[in-house]
Formats: sequence, structure tokens, C-alpha cells
Amino acid sequence: MKKNTKIIATIGPACNNKDTLQAMVDSGVNVFRLNMSHGDTVSKQNLYNLVKSLDVSQGKRPAILTDLAGPKIRITNVPNNFSLSKGQSIIITNEKDIEGDQINVTEHIGFTKVSTGAKILINDGRIQLEVVEIISKHSLKCKTLIGGKVELRKGVNFPGITLDVPTLTTDDKKDLIMALESGADWIALSFVRSANDLDPVYKIMDTHGKRLPVMAKIEKWEALNNLEAITDSFDGVMVARGDLGVEIPAAQVPIAQKQVIDLAGSMGKPVVIATQLLESMIDSQTPTRAEVSDIANAIFDSVDALLVTGETAIGNFPVDVIKTLNQVIQETEKATNSGRSSLPEEVSKTADAISHAVCEIARDLDIEVIMTMTQSGSTAKMISRYRPRAKVFALTPSNQILRQLQLVWGVVPIKVSTYDNVEVIPDLCKVVLKKLKLIKTGDKFVITGGVPMGIAGTTNYLSVQKL
Repeated sequence: MKKNTKIIATIGPACNNKDTLQAMVDSGVNVFRLNMSHGDTVSKQNLYNLVKSLDVSQGKRPAILTDLAGPKIRITNVPNNFSLSKGQSIIITNEKDIEGDQINVTEHIGFTKVSTGAKILINDGRIQLEVVEIISKHSLKCKTLIGGKVELRKGVNFPGITLDVPTLTTDDKKDLIMALESGADWIALSFVRSANDLDPVYKIMDTHGKRLPVMAKIEKWEALNNLEAITDSFDGVMVARGDLGVEIPAAQVPIAQKQVIDLAGSMGKPVVIATQLLESMIDSQTPTRAEVSDIANAIFDSVDALLVTGETAIGNFPVDVIKTLNQVIQETEKATNSGRSSLPEEVSKTADAISHAVCEIARDLDIEVIMTMTQSGSTAKMISRYRPRAKVFALTPSNQILRQLQLVWGVVPIKVSTYDNVEVIPDLCKVVLKKLKLIKTGDKFVITGGVPMGIAGTTNYLSVQKL
């Protein structure tokens, strides 16, 4: 593998055929994002079938990240060709019997904590309103600060206003069940506000007897206020810069991005950066210099993966987007000095200390390969958190763990036969090393894993071997 930072690509009308998707995989895609905001049941199921028809090295398919739409608030009713002028009064409501000019938004949304002067943003902030009167829990009288044409189905954001909305909509629940039944490897939860938002997701998973790792999308102002608890509870985090840049001032987004990356790194949780990475390539075959710099800076900050959305979903050059992203990653990583040498502030687990020691030993002895034996993926993730210079190969008997690790920085997952004895591990590693020609005969490599076998999170085994 020539890159450590992974690539996640969104499937859409521009690439939803096998030939294009396979070309994207061959150009560097590790994970495909399935956006549940669009399509019906049949079209969504077809996306799963498409990804499962693709091939990557080792004869396995790419990983699937199912992105649940979440309770996105949109304009549901507005007069034709309706425009707002600066200073104009308007009522934002989801009640039907309101007198005066009004814009209807998604039903069953309650404005639980709001004060006059709060802002409401329509269509990613292109139209801005200010609350002047709280009519009821469901209706707000506003003054127009920045006007423009108001269109049906455009998104509405309420920065600083606490909303009474469910974590999962009815459609989200159906999409989650489909994901569990159709082969999803990761779940992304939209509009996360607190760590408790994970509870209804786990409830459905437990009902169906299957838990998948869940990634919190950081795109609400409340999420930043509860960032530590969210990052601790979820299996990964995504900086969704589109909605986040509407919920907070745009000038604060880079600061929030670094804050999320640093916190996730300290907790050993995968972190993904999304939105507008290569936005210009929707229409252009080449990126802007600013986009390349943005991507490079995310790599310098040690993100696990970069996610392209509209660039591949609706853009004219989906394969070129992946080739460009792959090239920027490889060139940037040549110039980076990987490595987080410090341990977490509190080390209470043997696994943390062992994982850190593995990376230090590999560095001190100039060892190029670390072999992790993992049943759940936790050992490989703990090694990855320290960003070792040595290549990390995760040997696992589980196809699903193999796919889930495709999202984690620097980890090359490899399928092996089931093993149940610590004595067989060195020979098993040597077979893989020789087959893939990873190092030369006589070179050293490090092995780590858990004993007894088959118990997740028990990393306590470290051995330096020679091929």
C-alpha cells in the first residue's frame, strides 16, 4: 500500500455503475459512502449490491460506510417564486394555522430553547433571518437580514437554538435495518448532539443481534459543546464541514477541525474530514491550489481518512477526483514525519502500553513491519493511533473486521485462517511476509496481539522475530 491516509468516496448518479466504481477502487478508494438522504428502498439496495460486486487486493470488496440522513430540517412549503427582501418580516413555522407570511419547515420540530436575536439560516446561510418574537414552540417571527429566493426542500439551520428533534427519523430506522442486513461495515450518524444519541442506534442493532462501529458526524453547534463525551462514546468522528460551517461562523471551522482531530487522536478514534475537499473538480478536471493545500494540511494533522461527496456523486470526473486525491496524499506523506510518541494522559490498560511499546521498538530497531493479530480490530487501531513509521499489517480471520480496518490510518488488513494458539503466530506471520514479499530474509519484524486468543481488547503480547 502506497498511502497511509484512506480515501472514502460517495456513490451517486455520476458513478453508480460497476466499471466506474472499479476504476475508483483501482485509483485508491478504500471505502464507499452510501448517502441515505437520497433514493428509495430499491435504489439503496442496489448500491449495496454494486459495492459487493467490486474487487480489491486480497480478493475482498471495499468497505461500506452507510450515512444515515438524520433529522435534517428543510423547507416543506413556500409560495412559488417566493423571495425575501432585507428587513421583511416572515414566520418560520411547522404549524398550519398561522396568520401572515410564512415559510413551513419540517413537521414535529420544536424550538425548545430560543431567544430573540437568534439567527436562522436557509440554504447554507445564503438567506439569513433574525428571531424577533417567539410566537410558540413551533413558530418564530423573524426579520430578514440577508434576502434571496426561498426554494422548496432547501435546508434550514438554527445555530444557537436547541431543537426538539429525534436522533433517528422513521426513514433512518429503516435505513439502519437495511444496512445491518445488507453488509454495511460502518454507520455514520448525522447531526449528533450528545453521546446519548448513540443509544437508539445500539437499541436497533441489539434487536437485530449485530453491532457495527458508529461514527459521529460533527456538524451541530451542540456537538462541539459535548465533543469529549461524543468522541469517547462513538467509534469514530467525522468533521462534516458543510453543515458545521453554517452552524458556527466559517472562520471557526478550521479551529474546530483541528480540535476534533487532536481529541480523536488522543483517544485513538478514527477521524474523517469531509466536504469541499475538491469541490472545483465537480466541473473541472484539475483542482485549485487552495484545495490541494487544504487536503495536505489535513494529512499533516494526521487524519485517518478523507471523504469526497459531491465530487464523485454528481461530478463530471469521479475517477480523476480519486486519482488527484491519491496523488496529493502520497506526495504529502513523503514529506510528513509520522509519529505520536506520547502516551495518553492516563494509561490504565495494558493494551495501551503494549501498543506504544511496539511502535517505540520498531522505531528504535529500525524495523519496517508491525504484524498485529486481531479478532476485533482493536489492536490494529491502537497501533495506528501512534502513527508509526513502520507499516502496520493487521492479520484477522474476520471478513468484516478486515473491511472495517480499511478506514483506519496506515493499517493494511490481511485475511488469515482462524488461529487459536499463541505458538502458531510467528509462523503464520512469516508465511504472510514471504507470500507478499514484505521484507527480506533475515530482517526483523514485530508481532503484537492478545492472549488468550479470541477475546477483544486483550492486547498483551509482544514479540520481535526474524524472517
